[in-house]
Amino acid sequence: MAVGDCGAKSKLTGSQIIIKALQEEGVDTVFGYPGGAVLPLYDELYRSNIRHILTRHEQGAVHAADGYARVSGKPGVCIATSGPGATNLITGITNAFMDSVPLVVLTGQVGVGMIGRDSFQEADITGITMPITKHNFLVRDVRELAGVMHEAFYIATTGRPGPVVVDIPKDVTTQTTVVDKYPPPLNLRGYRVCREPHPLQILQAARAIARAERPLLFAGGGVITSGAHEELKILAEKQDIPVIITMMGKGAFPEDHPLFVGMVGMHGTVAANYAVGECDLLIGIGVRFDDRVTGRLDKFAPKARIIHIDIDAAEIGKNVPAHIPIVGDARLALKALVDNLPRPALRPEWRNRIRAWQEEHPLQYDRDCGLKPQLVIEELHRLTGGEAIVSTDVGQHQMWAVQYYRVKRPRSFISSGGLGAMGFGVPAAMGAQLARPEATVIAITGDGSFQMNSQELATISFYRLPVKIILLDNGYLGMVRQWQEFFFDGRYSYSDLAAGNPDFVKLAGAYGIPALRVTEASQLTGALERALEHEGPFLVDVKVDREENVLPMVPPGAHLREMIVGG
Repeated sequence: MAVGDCGAKSKLTGSQIIIKALQEEGVDTVFGYPGGAVLPLYDELYRSNIRHILTRHEQGAVHAADGYARVSGKPGVCIATSGPGATNLITGITNAFMDSVPLVVLTGQVGVGMIGRDSFQEADITGITMPITKHNFLVRDVRELAGVMHEAFYIATTGRPGPVVVDIPKDVTTQTTVVDKYPPPLNLRGYRVCREPHPLQILQAARAIARAERPLLFAGGGVITSGAHEELKILAEKQDIPVIITMMGKGAFPEDHPLFVGMVGMHGTVAANYAVGECDLLIGIGVRFDDRVTGRLDKFAPKARIIHIDIDAAEIGKNVPAHIPIVGDARLALKALVDNLPRPALRPEWRNRIRAWQEEHPLQYDRDCGLKPQLVIEELHRLTGGEAIVSTDVGQHQMWAVQYYRVKRPRSFISSGGLGAMGFGVPAAMGAQLARPEATVIAITGDGSFQMNSQELATISFYRLPVKIILLDNGYLGMVRQWQEFFFDGRYSYSDLAAGNPDFVKLAGAYGIPALRVTEASQLTGALERALEHEGPFLVDVKVDREENVLPMVPPGAHLREMIVGG
């Protein structure tokens, strides 16, 4: 008798309870790497209908689960064994925590009686992950397991999403207990999700918007998480309000829309940064006001009143004081704002001012000198029509991808935001491809980031995932080198990778993945077309200008108007 049959009782092992719980939660794909403490679970998994993706490193598994979650909107699930298996997940768990991605992470543990004895492959993973998870559990009694699994999925996916770790001793997975049904009743003391915004705060915000002469909508990842992109577009169009985004908000608003201004912050557009400095009302939705966005805090949005909408009350006022705080779901809050602003508005003077900044300070680079990385991204965008799902690693290539690959829809651009974890891009693209098998998925990476998880080429090859890997190869830790050029008098201390880099074409070939090298601009379009037309995975190693810089750039500690610009 299966768990989930209403009123039925059955005796199941801990491993059977986990598998049945995953099925009842709608999980069809998990990512993982087996080991001693999870062998009973893997034995049960082997007999189930759940697809398991065997990565080549636990970090690859957790990043893949993360990418799957970001693109599908469903929780990602990954499994690792105790000790080193679990600790290899730490970067990925932290990454998901920083970017509010729903993950359920199942880790094996030594037997209950062995905990705390420095047993073989024992690590206190609940202690280690306490500050980097939304919640974690150590299940010492098999009778608690069904309830914990249900609570884990509920906590991971409600309110501000985040990772939840369920640590399960090996003997708990083999013990049996009677399970009435799944899901069991929730009993979460102290956990409350405030989704409905307060109507008086909405009214205050609506009045502020109606009075504002230079309002600016500022969209972050919370807009995408809550599915608020349509409500954002309605509010922007109805009230004629320009829109800026964070990197995590890329996809929250179509970048070909006339009200779109650009990304704000350290590598934001000049127009977006100027607009923050001149607006009289800044409406932040699902944003954290992190330091890469604000620059010098005491100079951020100096002329503006600030409305801050966020599902997490702890974010309100954490970095930037909010004149009108609104705690609640972004979609519900934006819908309420639209309903409270029945009269359309026109703000041509403000729009024209921003448009003048955009025309005077467009993104630009020298197109006549060498093979530029910006050209690669522009060409990718042209060939795909902006319709691909893009996953990036971290570094210069990430910023060029943000600047030059203009997306139209949510959940089509994924990157490591808060943590800035190199090695994210390729495994996250694997997860994205599994979530959207019909989509063109492109991993844009650099030679430094790529080598942090290049073993996942084996996973891509084995499962024939048609991920296209575009490697912007400058032989440097490019962003490190750029900072060394600007702020350390050009002393490139240990940032040159060129001498030790492998032949990436041969490396891909060793995994059975076709690859091309591009060294001249004239070769670029043909190589990208060949990669995109190929039915399986493909790698293009593009030898780009080694010392190209990402501009504009707000130096650390400066305010947003103090930009280093190109041209």
